Amino acid sequence: MHEGLVSAELGFGGWPSVGESVMVERDLSIAAYERQPLHLMHLSARESVEALSRAQAAGVEATGEVTPHHLCLTDEAVRSLDPNVKMNPPLRGEEDRSALVAALRSGTICAVATDHAPHARHEKDVPFEEAPFGVTGLETAFAALNTYLVEPGLISLATLLERMSTGPARAYGLAAPRIAVGAPANLVLLDTEAATHVTEESFRSRSVNSWLLGATLKGTVRLTVAAGRTVHEA
Repeated sequence: MHEGLVSAELGFGGWPSVGESVMVERDLSIAAYERQPLHLMHLSARESVEALSRAQAAGVEATGEVTPHHLCLTDEAVRSLDPNVKMNPPLRGEEDRSALVAALRSGTICAVATDHAPHARHEKDVPFEEAPFGVTGLETAFAALNTYLVEPGLISLATLLERMSTGPARAYGLAAPRIAVGAPANLVLLDTEAATHVTEESFRSRSVNSWLLGATLKGTVRLTVAAGRTVHEA
């Protein structure tokens, strides 16, 4: 877990933010020297966001992404000792979470990535220290972010949708998804008012290692069309 007050109180050896940010700074320096693009995955620390912002301002072709759980949770969640909040990188402090949300809002971070990591029940049903890293995140990504970020007014719905579609496409040099005559249909139908209670039975995945079990979320995906084919319907 993150090195800080909570790790000290729990008696866990923590992973400091500097362990991430110095590697981010190193890779940004190499990208600047080589004049090559760089995409930074699963940013979690305020210092990493600041380094990315400085590099972008200096003209480095760098992009970054963040996960739903790092946008919604802090290391306070680890007090539960629930193995479903054991992440890599770890959940960090409120200062870090606020910096990630601000960077997503401003566009410094252009993409949301679920970091979807399914595990079998027996793998997670162990003490926190022994559990593998990661949680399922694909099925709950939109609803979680709509509930924790859009509903409280931290970001707009339009911004969230851009960071989950056009932003990632642009980072990887892909054509932005669009609705147009003759274009392949790649779209989702959202119900932003629907209430969803997250239970083990609500997952279509065979893995249910979610940090959201027991939560009620606002918003759901009713339909997903990929390359003209319906791949999900609720």
